[in-house]
Amino acid sequence: MRQRRLLNEINVVPYIDVMLVLLVIFMVTAPMIQTGSVDLPSVGKSSQPPVAPLEVIIKADGSLSLRDRARGSAEQVVTPAELPERLKQAQAASPAAADQGRFIVQVGAFADADKVREVRERLERSGLKTYTQVVDTKDGKRTRVRLGPFDSRAEADKAVGRVKGAGLSASVLTL
Repeated sequence: MRQRRLLNEINVVPYIDVMLVLLVIFMVTAPMIQTGSVDLPSVGKSSQPPVAPLEVIIKADGSLSLRDRARGSAEQVVTPAELPERLKQAQAASPAAADQGRFIVQVGAFADADKVREVRERLERSGLKTYTQVVDTKDGKRTRVRLGPFDSRAEADKAVGRVKGAGLSASVLTL
């Protein structure tokens, strides 16, 4: 009896057939897939120049000095006890600094996706760019509808006026 040799070849024809069928399926279904869009908030330039900082200087010997760069003043030596009062005075003297920062406008937090879509469409018809944030609350998932961010409180307040003009309520939040 003659001994048979083992064949170490793989028949790849069935694999090629399967791959061609998959390729045809993907080519047919790919145009049917709906693409989603993500609306990201736009970031604009600040309309106000940055506020010069108030510096607290701690020297090697432990003494404290205060320098107000907005006024270009020289270093003023202060004690640790009077430092908090001096900082409060400097903040009160600069009310414009309290108006600066990052602000957003929240229109609402909704459980119903249809309500979210309706509110966003109403705002975007008014020319406002919106974005959403999904959060877990004790009452379940809520979708927040927001505008912004804004560089000043005045810009955020102007957006609130436009939201109210669209028949919705809104509140300004600080980031």
